[in-house]
Amino acid sequence: MAGKGSKDPEESKDIGITAKKEEDYGEWFSQIITKAELVEYTDVSGCYVYRPNSFEIWEKVRDFMDYEFRKRGVRNGYFPLFIPEKLLMKEQEHVEGFTPEVAWVTHTGSSKLAERLAVRPTSEIIMYDSYGKWIRSWRDLPLKINQWSNVVRWEFKNPVPFIRSREFLWQEGHNVFASKEEVEKDVLEMLDVYELTYKEMYSVPVIKGYKTDSEKFAGGDYTTTCEVFLPNGKAAQGCTSHNLGQNFAKALDITFLDKDEKKKHVWQDSWGFSTRTIGIMIGMHSDNKGLVLPPKVATVQAVIVPILFDKTKEQVLAKCDELKRGLSDCFSVILDDREEYTPGWKFNDWEMKGVPLRIEVGPKDIEKGQAVTVRRDTGDKEFVKLDNLKDHVQLTLEKIQEELYDNALRMRQENTIDAASMQDLMKAIKDKQLVRTNWCGSEECEALIKDKTNGAKIICIPFDEKPNGKCVHCGKDSKHEVYVAKSY
Repeated sequence: MAGKGSKDPEESKDIGITAKKEEDYGEWFSQIITKAELVEYTDVSGCYVYRPNSFEIWEKVRDFMDYEFRKRGVRNGYFPLFIPEKLLMKEQEHVEGFTPEVAWVTHTGSSKLAERLAVRPTSEIIMYDSYGKWIRSWRDLPLKINQWSNVVRWEFKNPVPFIRSREFLWQEGHNVFASKEEVEKDVLEMLDVYELTYKEMYSVPVIKGYKTDSEKFAGGDYTTTCEVFLPNGKAAQGCTSHNLGQNFAKALDITFLDKDEKKKHVWQDSWGFSTRTIGIMIGMHSDNKGLVLPPKVATVQAVIVPILFDKTKEQVLAKCDELKRGLSDCFSVILDDREEYTPGWKFNDWEMKGVPLRIEVGPKDIEKGQAVTVRRDTGDKEFVKLDNLKDHVQLTLEKIQEELYDNALRMRQENTIDAASMQDLMKAIKDKQLVRTNWCGSEECEALIKDKTNGAKIICIPFDEKPNGKCVHCGKDSKHEVYVAKSY
């Protein structure tokens, strides 16, 4: 095998995952994100360094979504990080929803500011202040602007990288229309973009639906959502698209002269998708060996690992370099020619980092005109003729992308339970399952469901709901079919 001085595969224990996903999810997740070099902790609780391995995932997702946004007439802009307090206070219901999470700037150097500045928790107010200056006539509509930015929400719950952090990256789109019908159509269209992104990039299935009134965006008419059910039995809100109606338009006096020459308030929506989605993807696909990445978000899609012996080292490295050059015009491929590590150590290292496909080449493989490929997600090994390697890599990466989605969907379906009684509901939640049930629509029953299940809540009212029974809590006629789960 490798020459003298090579590091033993036993040293892989230093980089391996020591917690089990199914036994200690929190510790497992923490080890994944640090050992796969996704984040670095800082001295500020809840604020993290996005290392290249994670930031490049975000860049790929950002590029995909940016293309979809532009197809729908959305343009990118950028608005200030700081929001004057008097401006933030113009929409009281909106402010009340964010007040506990707002971080304030009160001083510059040793001088106290005349007015506090909020560090952007979201951008409705600061963006709409400009919109009010730009919109005068129906000819100025629709106005569709998105920004890629960071936000700060100073939550006091236990922060978790990606899932619940105090500073995170996201896109927030804010569209303006002349009519109610236009905004209602746009809310759902932008949610469709999010569903497409989850499927095409992250290989994650979602449930689309409405948030209950108690869970909707503060200041909006209603909130639509993509919810994800994870293997640990918890749901995560994957993104949201809000119909803001005319609430902000009236609070900030955003009006236009319509075709009938009457002055009217505009109709608005807002929609956001954040780096939380990376954490959702990690929790969905990764295993006890480390990170598992869908090929479309993987910075490295395939790694070539040469099997080196002193006598044939140059021959093997030359062939591996040739293969890398041949594959690199279609895929993101690296050649791991580090001689200080054994092949076994490298295997563990790249499995930890989630590279979708490993290609092994040794002297006997060269003699046979073949390579060995190993899938990260399943561990399946195949012997592939070198002449067919490019086609094989293409097909295998496509299969990984599709099968990760199919497996995630199957997991959710197998763990979805219909509950007609509170006893059934509580048992299913205890068993870490997703519950489909009926609800009368009252906030009192919603609160009691949460209380009696020790924190499980109605995560959404699905678009394809079919209410056909009695409320799981009070027994009155059902108004909605809903999903209930413990949730991040």
